[in-house]
Amino acid sequence: MKKTKRYIQKLGVPRLIMLAFLMILLIAVGILHIPFTLTLSQCIVRVGINIVLALAMLPSIRSGIGMNFGLPLGIICGLLAGMISLEYNFTGLMGILMAMLISIIFSIIVGWLYGLLLNKVKGSEMMVGTYMGFSIVSLMCIAWMILPFHNTGIRWPMGNGLRMTITLEQWYDRALNELWMFKIGEVEIPTGLILTCAVFCGVMWLFCRSRLGIRMLAAGSNPEFSKFSGIDANRQRIIGSILSTVLGGIGIIIYAQGFGFYQLYTAPLMMAFPAVAAVLIGGATASKISVGNVVLGTLIFQSILSVAAPVASAIFPEGNLSEVFRTIISNGIILYALSKIGREE
Repeated sequence: MKKTKRYIQKLGVPRLIMLAFLMILLIAVGILHIPFTLTLSQCIVRVGINIVLALAMLPSIRSGIGMNFGLPLGIICGLLAGMISLEYNFTGLMGILMAMLISIIFSIIVGWLYGLLLNKVKGSEMMVGTYMGFSIVSLMCIAWMILPFHNTGIRWPMGNGLRMTITLEQWYDRALNELWMFKIGEVEIPTGLILTCAVFCGVMWLFCRSRLGIRMLAAGSNPEFSKFSGIDANRQRIIGSILSTVLGGIGIIIYAQGFGFYQLYTAPLMMAFPAVAAVLIGGATASKISVGNVVLGTLIFQSILSVAAPVASAIFPEGNLSEVFRTIISNGIILYALSKIGREE
């Protein structure tokens, strides 16, 4: 009994509630005769393509910035790098790699500038980050119309500017997903995607235990104490901002290749909120986070969304009620997660 109680306390009530809801949805899948193998395959892919975006919260929280609601800055860097890779017709894994490398260059510059800004507004990082993200997305709506891209595959057929949705079929559609893919029964296992996510999670796990990672944690946890220990808290915050922006840029490239398309203009506007919700559901707070929180939270959150969509469609087969139901679940989970910001469990 005591062991059970200890496990429940360690896992946390919010996780238990979410897991119970996920179990109810899985039971509904069986009752409604929805193909379970297809649903499971979708869950695996959805978790894989979202985990790096959620991982972007780790360096920002550990450095003392808090939840990075300015994640659209990194996402924009990734989208711009992706457009450049398409402009020059890089395909397959080489296309993804080139997009990531270009994204890292942009993200380092943007993350550095963003870190300088956050050092000027200490105590209001999450609010400033939110408005900064909204502002850059709006600004890029203009930029997507005037940037000098000439590849007809990504431009509007008539007029100026890039398309709103750009399919990746002729470039690197699901290239990571299909790398070394195999099946267990009817369930598809995207080995390349899983290994990529594992590499990024492993690198961040090692970083957290490195000298720089420990210095960053010390600066984020107690800036005054770290100052007397010879640690520049402002510098650590800038490094955290850069790393978070870099992961955001790489994350959107992995996300886009997994879905098979890039979405521009206002698409990145709200993408920070699912990432924040995922880590909060996983047990992170505004000042404490681990790779385990990221993995667990993304697994629960994205699995619920993946299972909820076919269940909603089966219950409400006509009209757009299924999409309304899915949106209510998605935003409800995000709202519940955001209500947990700052609470130690």
